[in-house]
Amino acid sequence: MRLKLLVISAFLTILAAESASAQQASLYQRLGGYPAIKAVVDDFVGNVAADRRINRFFAKSDIPRLKRNLVDQICAGTGGNCIYTGRDMKTAHAGMGVRGQDFNALVQDLQKTLRKFKVPKKEQGELLAILGPMKSDIVTR
Repeated sequence: MRLKLLVISAFLTILAAESASAQQASLYQRLGGYPAIKAVVDDFVGNVAADRRINRFFAKSDIPRLKRNLVDQICAGTGGNCIYTGRDMKTAHAGMGVRGQDFNALVQDLQKTLRKFKVPKKEQGELLAILGPMKSDIVTR
């Protein structure tokens, strides 16, 4: 009986530890890490390229560089070990004349991708909460 209680206790301790570590996982980990973020960015950039409301803003962009920077920015912002080396948002968007409705269209394109990849609502909200404050540096009109 004592051995049985010891085994049950050990099992419950392992379960509790796994549950605690799952709860403490970073957003980066919960999103699936670098490969998942890269896949999301690839799809998202495709959505933006097809979106006639905003694709003109990206017509002269170096798309591979844009994707790398987005992946690094999201990776770093969500707790991954990436380092974002791109320009700050104010500098990157200076003179572009981005309006609030343009920014909202971009967010809609991102949400479309997040739904496609079945990213849970909680993680979607956390990601948007990280990216949302950039709006004041991007929108100029």
